[in-house]
Amino acid sequence: MGRIRILPDQVANQIAAGEVVDRPASVVKELLENALDAGASRIRVEVEAGGRKLIRITDNGHGMNRDDALLAFERHATSKLRTADDLLSIATLGFRGEALPSIASVSRLLLETCEADNSAGTRIEIAGGKILRVEDAAIPAGTAISIQDLFFNTPARRKFLRAESTELAHVTALVTHYALVHPEKHFELLSATHTLLQAPPVARPAERIYQIFGAETLGQLLPVAAEAPLEHAGLPEPPPWKKEPGEPARQPGTLRLSGFYSKPELQKLNRNSIYIFVNKRLIRDRLLLHAISEAYRNIIPPTSFPVVLLFLEMPPEEVDVNVHPAKTEVRFRQQNRIHDFVRDSLRAALVSSRPAAGFRAALENAPVASPSLMPSPASHLPRPSEDGQFATDQDQSNEAVPSSTASTFRLTQPVPSPQPGVLPFQPHSDPPGMESTLENWAEAAVALFSPAVQTLAPSCGDDDVIPSGTAPQAAENTAQATAQVETQREQANLNGLGSLRPLGQLRDSFILAVNDDGLWIIDQHVAHERVLFEKILASRDVESVQRQRLLMPLLVELQPWQMIVFAEISDELNKNGFEAEPFGPRTLAVKAAPVGLEGRELERMLAEVIEQTGGSETNSPRRQDLQTLRGRIAASIACHSAIKVNTPLESQKMEWLLKELSKTEFPTSCPHGRPIALRYSWKEIQRAFQRI
Repeated sequence: MGRIRILPDQVANQIAAGEVVDRPASVVKELLENALDAGASRIRVEVEAGGRKLIRITDNGHGMNRDDALLAFERHATSKLRTADDLLSIATLGFRGEALPSIASVSRLLLETCEADNSAGTRIEIAGGKILRVEDAAIPAGTAISIQDLFFNTPARRKFLRAESTELAHVTALVTHYALVHPEKHFELLSATHTLLQAPPVARPAERIYQIFGAETLGQLLPVAAEAPLEHAGLPEPPPWKKEPGEPARQPGTLRLSGFYSKPELQKLNRNSIYIFVNKRLIRDRLLLHAISEAYRNIIPPTSFPVVLLFLEMPPEEVDVNVHPAKTEVRFRQQNRIHDFVRDSLRAALVSSRPAAGFRAALENAPVASPSLMPSPASHLPRPSEDGQFATDQDQSNEAVPSSTASTFRLTQPVPSPQPGVLPFQPHSDPPGMESTLENWAEAAVALFSPAVQTLAPSCGDDDVIPSGTAPQAAENTAQATAQVETQREQANLNGLGSLRPLGQLRDSFILAVNDDGLWIIDQHVAHERVLFEKILASRDVESVQRQRLLMPLLVELQPWQMIVFAEISDELNKNGFEAEPFGPRTLAVKAAPVGLEGRELERMLAEVIEQTGGSETNSPRRQDLQTLRGRIAASIACHSAIKVNTPLESQKMEWLLKELSKTEFPTSCPHGRPIALRYSWKEIQRAFQRI
């Protein structure tokens, strides 16, 4: 008898379940994606015991007839693929036909489904992959799937599930993400004790963010939108014998980006608050994470990360989603084009908005490793870990140390004290703490819209989506009011620095200035650093960097590895105003340097650039050595040439510095990411003196 045999279908399904289903959130993901692919506009998710005991997902999609319902539990049965060529252009969330048979093989499953034009539906009961019962049933149009006793027949896998609160947190995060990317649909998430998420349909993503996270989070984010045509299609043209007669050539299509990004003063110590959706699919992708980091380069410190929520749309043939069993990783066919599009779009939005940091925001928004956009862990909402998987405080604290010592090492967020009262959802009233000021334009705009959401939500049926033009007059004017306030806010940021009048210096280090926006404090060193940085980059682009020859060559001692790094970057240093050459095996002779650098500062600057370049992003998914090196050299030259702290400045010098700062592309952060100016707004001053 031979050694090789074909596995039984039940064993094969359980092996597939190990790839597709590893925890209750994986089950919810697969079934939720099926509901969305079925055209559902209303989705209800119920879980008990973190999903171990029960997962029930009900939708109002198109449903299935009896034959399709039975066929859906066969391996690789799908309604979304016909030929191998269909894999090159996948426009649905699911497509392999592995989810249902895999889930059914490790649980007790009950399927109830009915098509809209059928008088009777179908009920199917399966346990451990075996069909127990199939019968007709009187059920509404749509599909309801109940998963009970997950992994009941695979105890080893059930043993590796985390605490109920942890598994519930993963499920909550998943449903929240899909609610964000589908604001036009109704989502509900219920546990055995209470409702975790209630998200009626809204018209715009900003309203969904307010609905889920609240006005405070929305007020910390700025909108971004961009569009660019692709120069060519990612897939080559098929051979002539595969093309239909008269079939047109493939069109390149368009890249579209929308979403929200954080102001520079809002910084995180990890990537937990970066969410990326590609064609409405939540993914983790190192290429796009690198593009976002590049957009914030020289705006925030390199060790900090922003809060970003991006929705990227492209032709389905431009992205391959069939590279990961759970479909959480993708591969782009035009990686460089997409990377540059995301980077440049975010960068342009940052430059155009130029948000100014307030005193309170600068003090409260120090870089922290917080649980991302999600509310506190008490709300059962997790944060994604560095590899893109979702982790919670229970994962990273309780399960990392014995329970007896967990409380000693656990970091907790301060719990705000309860504020009694009822939110006055009236068209012209603001919730407590939401003053209609320029810095709170987002809160004010959403507060105006909230009555429309409250009014329309109860009347929405299964297929209802809030149509434009049906909201009350206050809601109709919200978009215009928001745009007007946002424009005024941007103009204040763009033109505010040019109208500053210096009052003097604080300890010869900070310039005090005023204008109609309020009182400003400007760090003179980093302000001059930003001015020099942009001038150096501009001069480097036209190769007109000014240099000065030294009376005597400056000898700099380097380590052997530093000499190797110098040889790699010597050409770029020369184009930035340096003239240096080896003077022995471990000595560098500097004969000329950029204007403003001399003596000890020159030596420190060279050592800094060589040190940083030696530890550069060699493992980056997309190395941009030349551009990164140019920025690094320009930032180092600017830092060591700029006005120092504890340096008295005359009034004319302060005026010159403020005017030059107002001309820069991004005057709110130095090249290393430190804030340049803090504003104490007129409204805040009035509020502090109880004038308003």
